[in-house]
Amino acid sequence: LFAIFAFATCGGYSGELRLSVDCANKSESDLSIDIAFAYPFRLHQVNFEAPTCESKRRETLALIGDFSSSAEFFVTIAVFSFLYSLAATVVYIFFQNKYRENNRGPLIDFIVTVVFSFLWLVSSSAWAKGLSDVKVATDPDEVLLLMSACKQQSNKCLPVRSPVMSSLNTSVVFGYLNFILWAGNIWFVFKETGWHSSGQRHAADTMEKQPAGYNQGGYNQDSYGPAGGYNQPGSYGQVGEYGQSQSYGQSGPTSFANQI
Repeated sequence: LFAIFAFATCGGYSGELRLSVDCANKSESDLSIDIAFAYPFRLHQVNFEAPTCESKRRETLALIGDFSSSAEFFVTIAVFSFLYSLAATVVYIFFQNKYRENNRGPLIDFIVTVVFSFLWLVSSSAWAKGLSDVKVATDPDEVLLLMSACKQQSNKCLPVRSPVMSSLNTSVVFGYLNFILWAGNIWFVFKETGWHSSGQRHAADTMEKQPAGYNQGGYNQDSYGPAGGYNQPGSYGQVGEYGQSQSYGQSGPTSFANQI
């Protein structure tokens, strides 16, 4: 959905500005000069006619700049992002077993997600710069400077209407939102890969080895064993039930019996 909003707000844009040229000779004036432009913003191909205020002669002018590369790059990434998201959704729902087989699916998904995250950042930044240039090139005050009639102080040139750029601004916002969305999804795709599983197994093995080494320490040795004071022959004199029934160790009663 975010990809759809990104390429729809940019690829479907068309705008228009209107200028007014009031010549000293009113019969030569043109108070409604409409200039329309649209995606992919090859403004140098946008031609319009303006009065020269000289013997009703008109001149043909064109806007300045070609910003199609950044705009088309942005829309292309958005379209391919949408197609991949659609395909991935189908795989997640209907081909989950194939996806997890041999860990190939998660690894490919992880690599593609990282690549799209990077491309979203690059294309959004490039289009943000391109949009800034488009705004300057279509600024009515800048366009008026192209007209020869406006260089004469006797003529009055005024901007009537500026193009509305709100949808283009929205496309840039959606571009960066797509970058955040895809970059955040890297972690969730990484958890499906074998790299994450092997890391968990390594951590589990480490935790299992620590208690094993700990049990070999002095805490597991029976301090009440053969070296313990309770197992040493005492001065009770005779072998009684006490020496036979003690469960602290066997060396105590045996040594006591040998001495007897």
